[in-house]
Parts: sequence; C-alpha cells; structure tokens
Amino acid sequence: MNIIKINGLEKKLDGKEILKGINLEVNKGTIIGIVGPSGSGKSTLLRCINRLIESDRGSIIFNKKNIRDIFPTELRRKIVMVHQESVMFPGSVYNNVSYGASLIADVKKSHILKCIKDAGLTEDFLDTDASKLSGGEKKRVALARALALDPSILLLDEPTSGVDPKKVQTVEKNIIDFSKNRKLTVLWVTHNIDQAMRVSSCIANLKDGVIREVCKTKDFKWEGAY
Repeated sequence: MNIIKINGLEKKLDGKEILKGINLEVNKGTIIGIVGPSGSGKSTLLRCINRLIESDRGSIIFNKKNIRDIFPTELRRKIVMVHQESVMFPGSVYNNVSYGASLIADVKKSHILKCIKDAGLTEDFLDTDASKLSGGEKKRVALARALALDPSILLLDEPTSGVDPKKVQTVEKNIIDFSKNRKLTVLWVTHNIDQAMRVSSCIANLKDGVIREVCKTKDFKWEGAY
C-alpha cells in the first residue's frame, strides 16, 4: 500500500521550470533511491514533499490526505528531511538530537542514544558542543535528530556527503535496519548510483525535471542513466 502518491507535480524557481509533471508512488516501508544529475530537481522534489516550498501544480497525497490539508509543522513531524547542509542549534549533541522530539513527547535518554548510534556516532559525542563538529559529524547529528522524531517518512538529501568514507556503509546499514524495524519509508537522494544500488529496493531516475524511470533496483541499468 502506498504511503505517498505524487501526481503531476510542477515547480518553477526564479522563472525556471524545475519539476515538470512528477508522478511517483512509494509504498510504506520502502527505501527508494532518487538519482539524477545535478540540477535535475531531486532536492526540489524533497522540499515540496514536506512543504518547505509549495508546488505550483499537482498533488501530493500522504496517508490518503492531501498535504495541503495538513498544517506544515504537523506534516514535518511525520515527513522529516535531512538537508545537504546541516544546521546545528547552540548546545550539545544531546540537546540537538533531543530538541525536536522533546517538543512533542517525553523523550528517554536511551532513545536519543540509540538514534545517535544509528546515525554512526558514539555515546562519547553526547556532551560535545555541536558547533565544534566536523561537517560529516554534523550531518550524522542531523540524521539522528530526524530519527528521534520517529517519522513515517524520512527524506534524505545526500545524507553521507562529507561523512568519513569508513563510516558511510555503517550509516547506510543503520538506516536500512531502521527502515525495516520501524516500517520507515525513506526517499534517499544521491548522486552516487552505487550507493543507490546498495541501499534501495527501487530507484527513480530523475532527469530534466521528469522521472524517466522507476524500477526495482535489480532491474536498474545505470549505464547512460544520466
């Protein structure tokens, strides 16, 4: 059963047509890799899905409800995005990861610690000043912060860019396990086709604002995809 259904989605930015009639259905608990060249509209698509920007035409249905009928802050607790550039709040890693989740529920430290570990960090980071972290470490804190909200859908925009190469596959495995254990749906934008092949059960190829192909990962032919 699909958790999200996108019909005829269009978006212009600064007068330029970025999305040109996107159609996509994603089933609950699926990890879908969204690949395509730079400027193809991948990040714009994610930002439309959780209403960081509004589409010009078309519809996005989440759990059988049009997202325009869901208050944005409520929607963003269920559809959480991890951006390419990770912004840290003042304070410790623990405060950063627990911040959003603590606004909507009592949060146990064990839950925050698990999310930090799932993002590829260790308990040693809990009291570290988040502003002092490296770019890759900040990316993992942002991922942990998203996981702590226990979302229905996770939108990942190049989630391992800047991450220590030795940690990348650990982060990938943890997200895959998290998706399986919690039936978490993941839309994973990456320029790295090899990564998309590793993490996803299906792949959507986005080029020039149009989804050219959606298929099972095993059927994806990456030669000439771009």
